[in-house]
Amino acid sequence: MEQDNVSPLQHFVVAKRTISAVFHQLLEFVRECSDFVEETWKSKDLEHVAEEKQCLQIQACSRKLTVIKDVLARRHMKVAFFGRTSNGKSTVINAMLRERVLPSGIGHTTNCFLSVEGTDGEHAYLTTDDSEERKSIETVYQLAHALHMDRNQDSGCLVRVFWPKAKCTLLRDDLVLMDSPGTDVTSELDSWIDKFCLDADVFVLVANSESTIMNTEKHFFHKVNERISKPNIFILNNRWDASVLEPEYLEDVRKQHMDRCVSFLVEELKVVDLNKAPDRIFFVSAKEVLSARIHRAQGMPETGGALAEGFQERLMEFQSFERTFEEFISQSAVKTKFEQHTIRAWQIIESVKAIMDAVNISSAEKKVFSLEEREALMDRLEFVRNQLNFLTEDIKDKIKAITDEVADKVSSAMAEEIRSLPVLVDEFCSDFSPALNALALYKTKLMANVEERMVKNLDLRCSSSINGCVLSSQRDIMDTLRPLLPPAARGQLHFPNRKFSITYDLNFASLCEDFVENIDFHFSLGLTFLVNRFLGPAKAKQALSLLDQKLQVTVQVKHIKHKSACNLLCPLLTSSSAPLGTQVQEELAISMATGLVSLTSRASVGMLVIAGVVWRSVGWRVIVLSVSLYSLLYLYERLTWTNSAKERALKQQFVDYATQRLQAISHIISSDCGQQVQQEMVAVFARMCQQVDKSEMELETEIRTLSARIQRLESVQRHSKTLRHKATDLESQLESFSAQYLQTQHQLEQEETVDE
Repeated sequence: MEQDNVSPLQHFVVAKRTISAVFHQLLEFVRECSDFVEETWKSKDLEHVAEEKQCLQIQACSRKLTVIKDVLARRHMKVAFFGRTSNGKSTVINAMLRERVLPSGIGHTTNCFLSVEGTDGEHAYLTTDDSEERKSIETVYQLAHALHMDRNQDSGCLVRVFWPKAKCTLLRDDLVLMDSPGTDVTSELDSWIDKFCLDADVFVLVANSESTIMNTEKHFFHKVNERISKPNIFILNNRWDASVLEPEYLEDVRKQHMDRCVSFLVEELKVVDLNKAPDRIFFVSAKEVLSARIHRAQGMPETGGALAEGFQERLMEFQSFERTFEEFISQSAVKTKFEQHTIRAWQIIESVKAIMDAVNISSAEKKVFSLEEREALMDRLEFVRNQLNFLTEDIKDKIKAITDEVADKVSSAMAEEIRSLPVLVDEFCSDFSPALNALALYKTKLMANVEERMVKNLDLRCSSSINGCVLSSQRDIMDTLRPLLPPAARGQLHFPNRKFSITYDLNFASLCEDFVENIDFHFSLGLTFLVNRFLGPAKAKQALSLLDQKLQVTVQVKHIKHKSACNLLCPLLTSSSAPLGTQVQEELAISMATGLVSLTSRASVGMLVIAGVVWRSVGWRVIVLSVSLYSLLYLYERLTWTNSAKERALKQQFVDYATQRLQAISHIISSDCGQQVQQEMVAVFARMCQQVDKSEMELETEIRTLSARIQRLESVQRHSKTLRHKATDLESQLESFSAQYLQTQHQLEQEETVDE
């Protein structure tokens, strides 16, 4: 094994370097995990993948690892020397350091705790509990003087002595040797143990071989045993060189000391097995060893000076103690300093692995759920699109059917209103005057009244049924498209606030703007009237035109008309009125003829022509009688042609004209009403389609969001697996460290036996 190639103390150094590297990697790993879990926990699209509890747990692990890493950096092997005053504790330490580092000898007593550790500097210095100031020391004398001058130091204080590693090889391997006041000088044993002993790897009881182990020494180690489970204790029976004065009792005294020490370790403290207890007990002379090593360092023989008999055996005993001590302290320090931290690191790794597993499982579950949800949304989106295309054609057909139905209803209502137009016009009452301005105002009022009445009647006839039809169709459209909306939008779907109202735009002002009334007097037996009545307006116009051409041939000028009339009437008047003179008769005939011509114009002339033809057939009396009746009828009609008659004539003419024009635009009005309904239905359908489009956009957004979330979950899965693998690698490193540094030889042998 690798540790076999290095010194026992190097075993601890290498182990410390190894475990520090592992903890450095572990700390970086846990910090990475902490950032990952915190990011996952705070991510809005990864809700509940990681929990706040996990985040806090892993942050606590990171803080603990930081503390452990700092502690490991300060860790060192520590051996504490205890014993009664003047038993040679400081001398033992100096002998191990191969140099006089601590003050010792007759007259000097350690009055406080002294720790000796190495420094990379070239100069020695010391620090105290109450000050970090480095006090320079070069020799033991200066150290003794400094300790003697600082009278404020009591037995519970610590003075740290930093000695150059270049001067002492033992201090190069993170070893701290701590000297203590005599256990018989204080009663504050509990505070000593708490302050200076809990982190000690090995305890060395320096006893005086000239006497036995005292109760004060036993009491102290009983206290230690209560605080520390099975402490590593070595017993040095110092000043064993004095035994040479009584060689005959040497073996008996040694056996007596050995039995008492073994009993103390095995039976009283129970810190070691009976067969291993003798390996913890040594008989040495620290003063001799120190002297010999100083001589050797100075180039003189080790046996130089006054050395008692048996020095080589005592030197070998001390060297055996050092070898055993180094092995024990190295193994013990690795175990006590690193075992708990290694166990804690295992626990942290297990916690992190559990968190990574939980995050991985949670992300996998949510990924499956998100995939199913995305698949459902994609199916929903495809259904909405296909259904919308199908329903659009169906709704268009329904809208067209409703439009045609409304147009038919309005067309039928318009026909009814056109038939009742004479009644509407006849019921109109307003002041009438044939004057042009008054007549224009009258017609304007008439048109407005008729339009208002017709619109109102159309509204009564159609609007209620049309509105009901529109409302029902709107409800059908909404009910048809409602399943395409998400559940939340269905509850918010309402009918339009604006109530539909159809508009009947008759626009009489422009419709009848070409209407020109004819309220001039027209005799009912006049030629024009009769021709119009019997032939109709169109044929009458042609007939009258031909008559005008013939009359132009027979009647050239006005005085010829008069003359013709006189010629026709003179014989009649002469024969029927004998008392009258010829001249009078002639003037009367001329006057009547002139009046008739002026009054009847073309009709009168025509009648005279006809009368002239009839003259010779029936005689003048019948003609005169007919003309008289004709004239009386004309005068009657002329006198009865009042404003009321003119108003009736205007109304009749307006009815005829408006009827003709309304019949011409009836299909336009009905079509316009149908278009209004169509626009309303299309608007409702468009709003519903907008809602469906919005639903589609929301579905697409949700699908994109889910796709992004699935990618994030996959990333979280991959990252958690990667971190899980890193945790496994670190766990393997800890297992390797534990197998190499923490398992004892006995445990290794047991494992090999099990494997075999």
